[in-house]
Amino acid sequence: MKLADSLQNINKIPELRQRILYTLLLLFIYRIGSHITIPGVDAAAVGSSAQSHANDLFGLFDLFVGGAFTRASIFSLGIMPYISASIIVQLLGAVTPYVQKLQKEGEEGRQKINQYTRYGTVLIAAMQAWGVSVSLASPASFGKMVVPDPGFFFIFSTVVILTASTVFVMWLGEKITESGIGNGISLIIMIGILAVFPQSMLAEFQSVSLGSKNWIIEVLILAFMVLIVAAVVMLTVGTRRIPVQHAKRVVGRKMYGGSTQYIPMRVNTAGVMPIIFAQSIMFLPNTFLSFFPESEVMQSVAGIFAYDSWWYALMFGTMIVFFTYFYTAIAFNPKEVADTMRRQGGFIPGVRPGKSTADFIDNILTRITLPGAISLAFIAILPTFLIKFANVTPGFAQFFGGTSLLIIVGVGLDTLQQVESHLLMRHYDGFMKSGKTRGRR
Repeated sequence: MKLADSLQNINKIPELRQRILYTLLLLFIYRIGSHITIPGVDAAAVGSSAQSHANDLFGLFDLFVGGAFTRASIFSLGIMPYISASIIVQLLGAVTPYVQKLQKEGEEGRQKINQYTRYGTVLIAAMQAWGVSVSLASPASFGKMVVPDPGFFFIFSTVVILTASTVFVMWLGEKITESGIGNGISLIIMIGILAVFPQSMLAEFQSVSLGSKNWIIEVLILAFMVLIVAAVVMLTVGTRRIPVQHAKRVVGRKMYGGSTQYIPMRVNTAGVMPIIFAQSIMFLPNTFLSFFPESEVMQSVAGIFAYDSWWYALMFGTMIVFFTYFYTAIAFNPKEVADTMRRQGGFIPGVRPGKSTADFIDNILTRITLPGAISLAFIAILPTFLIKFANVTPGFAQFFGGTSLLIIVGVGLDTLQQVESHLLMRHYDGFMKSGKTRGRR
């Protein structure tokens, strides 16, 4: 009943209704594009050989693009080149004075940074498209010929098509963010992940029906999945509130201040960005190795970066911890918070304003980020343990944790909060009013 009332409230707000319909339309266009095959490729031959590539470049990308790789789609690269370009630009912002200057120039600087990110997206997409075209043209990649007429024209046309398609997907994401609801880039990644969920569920239950797995064990695994989802939600919305008091002051005949407010510091301030950043970096080695499909040495090295290997789990978890601290430092600046509090006459009880307040906030942020980063890394590499010890299929294991679950929960909650903000601004009840979601505070 509560859900039905919220849906009716959404329908009563024309702007919100139009934003949601616009978002669904662009996501539908993205899904249509993921079913259009690259010209010159035998899609049936690629699909029949997809199982042998579950742990290499094709399998990694295929998870984020909704099966576009198994269909040799024009959207095979998805939005990941844009994510990789964003990582590079943000890293440059931490070490390059010119980019740091642009970050402080407000809207004009942000537009220039976005422009550089787009240029980087085109360059990275072209490199990855080249690797994909070489892999498709080589019979050694699939054990059979999937391109009837390989040659320079096929490679050139594939690079152009995949690069242009990536730019188009990037444009879709930006339009969703601008005129739709939610973060467009994150929604595109999430919709690609959800697209393969029914197929993964079907494969898992088929293994149970064939007798290769015990149904009691499967029920326990599903119950464990529910617990993991609940833990991810708690990690996503968990906050530490710092009390802030404001001194009383008289302006005219009115008295202001004297109230207590709170600074909500999330345990996972960085959200899903560390997962996306780390996953994008892990794509790069396989992109390079795909240039050498006939080299046994290179393909043996590629086995290290298979997402069910221990080395991959160790490197992936370490990078998640690093990017969690890195992105938290970018998203939350204790010094700016302390300066804003001092200008507004606020202070933390027992802490002197200024540098002492900044150090106090930074100390708390560091302490709560550490367990958040470790929990994030553990959940991200959990599918490796499930594949090794619980005999869970690789596709289904990604929804017990890993990148897939974290992105789905994080993006889903963020989108719901944006919908709720539209409802509350117009005095309607949101989706999470009756729940105990601490992020609502």
